[in-house]
Amino acid sequence: MAATKDIVLEILKKESEPLNAGRITELSGLDRKEVDKAMKVLKDEGAIVSPKRCYWEAAK
Repeated sequence: MAATKDIVLEILKKESEPLNAGRITELSGLDRKEVDKAMKVLKDEGAIVSPKRCYWEAAK
């Protein structure tokens, strides 16, 4: 899980705009369920924020 979490966070840091889980799945090549789990953990940790519904970016 830690590796998946790191991959998702890196993708969100690199992109200049907020992404949805589907786009993160496309960019990472990871399974959608793994991306969803990692995003939930990152959200709970405060590492990612949602500027608009269903889109996420790395917390500043």
